[in-house]
Amino acid sequence: MARLPHNSQLTDASGHALSSIQAINRLGEAEKEQIYSCLLPQRLRDFLGLAENSFSNATGERLVSIIAPHGLSLVRIEARSQPDDGVVVFFLELSDTQFHQMELSFCIIRDPNAPRYAVDVDDRGVNNWFASHGRNIPEELRAMQAGLFPNQTHHGLQLFTAFFPLLERFTDALGIEMIVAEPLSYDNAIRYEKYGFDYLRGRRLMLEIDREFQPGGRYYLRLDGSTPFRMPGMERTVHGRSWAIHDGIMDEPWDEVEIYRIIGAHAGINTFPGREEMQR
Repeated sequence: MARLPHNSQLTDASGHALSSIQAINRLGEAEKEQIYSCLLPQRLRDFLGLAENSFSNATGERLVSIIAPHGLSLVRIEARSQPDDGVVVFFLELSDTQFHQMELSFCIIRDPNAPRYAVDVDDRGVNNWFASHGRNIPEELRAMQAGLFPNQTHHGLQLFTAFFPLLERFTDALGIEMIVAEPLSYDNAIRYEKYGFDYLRGRRLMLEIDREFQPGGRYYLRLDGSTPFRMPGMERTVHGRSWAIHDGIMDEPWDEVEIYRIIGAHAGINTFPGREEMQR
């Protein structure tokens, strides 16, 4: 049963209620794609020049691919500005959980026209899996100076604000009451707080981070200029803290932070109330 105003239970073409991604993936390709198309913000469609009710542009080139295998409980949506472009503009992966929740596994939005920063590969050009298998320090420094956050290869398109209400309505239409996610970095967690998420695990850690970045705290004292990612003053912004944490300033690695959002309910969490906006 849908909970959001003016929303209704999602059904297949025969009128049968759909309650999971796995159920949608049992449908035929055309019907699956029609359902999943609701997750593409109109601004993204406009940016890509998609024809109305289509995944192709005006010249017939298909720019959106949907991977939703029959029998599996996940869907992956990829959108590019050109069919053979190596830069994915919009990458989304969702999955069902065993507790009838919607898991937002990944949502990556890139501006394909923006400069690329090779923070996603090591010095040999090999994928470093979000810096867990080596870092590319020169590229990270360039990215940081350009205003990007850790693990960002391009500036974004500021489309998440347009996307998230679509995800919430889609989740609600399946009769699912909760969206869960695992933020990959400190700035991701702060960003999700803005969209009403609370913490299943990690709230203590987030509050500890804020406390230890205050004057006299452990992390504050480690902002000693020993690396470009640990400069005094970085404690005042999400951007600065994120790079310092990425640089290993904490006593423990960033890990095991899990968040959730109840459909239609903003949790009102703010674990960095004194933050300043980054000056560009």
